[in-house]
Amino acid sequence: MQSKLRKKKRRSVSISRVIALTFLGIILLGAAILNLPVSSRDGRSAGALISLFTATSATCVTGLTLRDTWTQWSGLGQIVILIMIEIGGLGFMSAASLAYFSLKRKISIQQQMVMAEAIGIQNMGDVIEHQKRLLYRAFIVEGLGALLLTMRFAREYSFLQSLKLGVFHAVSAFCNAGFDILGFRSPGSSMALYQKDPFVCLTLSGLVILGGLGFLVWDDILRKKKPSKWSVYTKLVVLTSGALLALGTVVIAAVEWNNPATMGSFSFLEKILASFFQSMTLRTAGFAALDQGAMTPAGKGFSMFLMLIGGSSGSTAGGLKTVTFVVLLMFLWNRMRGNYTVRVFHRTVTDDHVMNAIMIFILMISLAFFSALLVCATSPMDLTDALYESISAVGTVGLSAGGTARMSWPAQVLIMLLMYFGRVGVLTISMGFLKKKPAGENYRYANVDLLIG
Repeated sequence: MQSKLRKKKRRSVSISRVIALTFLGIILLGAAILNLPVSSRDGRSAGALISLFTATSATCVTGLTLRDTWTQWSGLGQIVILIMIEIGGLGFMSAASLAYFSLKRKISIQQQMVMAEAIGIQNMGDVIEHQKRLLYRAFIVEGLGALLLTMRFAREYSFLQSLKLGVFHAVSAFCNAGFDILGFRSPGSSMALYQKDPFVCLTLSGLVILGGLGFLVWDDILRKKKPSKWSVYTKLVVLTSGALLALGTVVIAAVEWNNPATMGSFSFLEKILASFFQSMTLRTAGFAALDQGAMTPAGKGFSMFLMLIGGSSGSTAGGLKTVTFVVLLMFLWNRMRGNYTVRVFHRTVTDDHVMNAIMIFILMISLAFFSALLVCATSPMDLTDALYESISAVGTVGLSAGGTARMSWPAQVLIMLLMYFGRVGVLTISMGFLKKKPAGENYRYANVDLLIG
């Protein structure tokens, strides 16, 4: 029995390492292509640091950039970035399985195991069909989004340019990447050009929200029409996502309503739209319709809170994850009431899940805070803006208060590492590289009484 458990543990660790290393390989390959002169608009190599930073941001679907995407990269460079966004958003095993399905090749058991781990499902018997549904539905949603955006952009640009803009931004939105190619009008403006356009803002919002819910939630909702039959996980994701979106809209509107540098001059409905879009994009989307650096201190603080939470597990979004956040809240609420178990929807959350949630929270907070201190020490930035960049990176959000390009090269390398940790998953990395059973776990010392608090 113990031998079987050890084999299962080694298999899990091996799969986690495959996921982490494959993401790293995709980043390095993308950086090598972007570093070629033909990938830059001016025909000169962008340099190793800029290429690696962009490849990391694209593969980790973050959106932080050192150079404007349209201004810096040629058509080839933008296609490479789009491919990395798709692979990073849907998962590298989704891209690999698409190739297998197209060539009608058989997927091995080991590959199915990696696929199941990558997309977050436990039932190995359903992994192939689940993967097919995932790809099918993702491409349908992206296609519809691209069609709607193309129709809107066609009012201003030629058909081919509108199609390019529609496809790029639909994929970027659904994958929660936040990359844009509107720099030909105003470099670095992101979605500020369309901040008052309900059609563009709501279409992008729909794509981001669907991508951030997660493929398991999609599958559960479509198969079980009645909410009462949804799984506990699906109920938590839908309720938490809706509550955070509504809360974010209300709070952003309250703290930015009269700020002349953001939405102070907007009409009533434009302020509501801008607040909703900001609340949505903070959930790891990364499209900036408002000037993030001009927000009030309260606005920046609340934005960091939402960026840290992020989207849902098994989705294109990053961050702490919605259900992890709920588990933490439930744990605190129950402990304050003297209860030692976490219960939700008449179910008990296991101690392992609770400890994993606590570990991820502490690790993400620590990474963001100490990284911000290092950024401040090496770059001309105050702590608030440095923390904004760090949380945006580790939460794979991509919003910037204007400090990314001003960072020193050591700080930029640090931000790349945060994006990688944030996308691959702190828990996956710790399981793959750090999870070793210490000798001390084979026995226990006597208990000790300590004064806590």
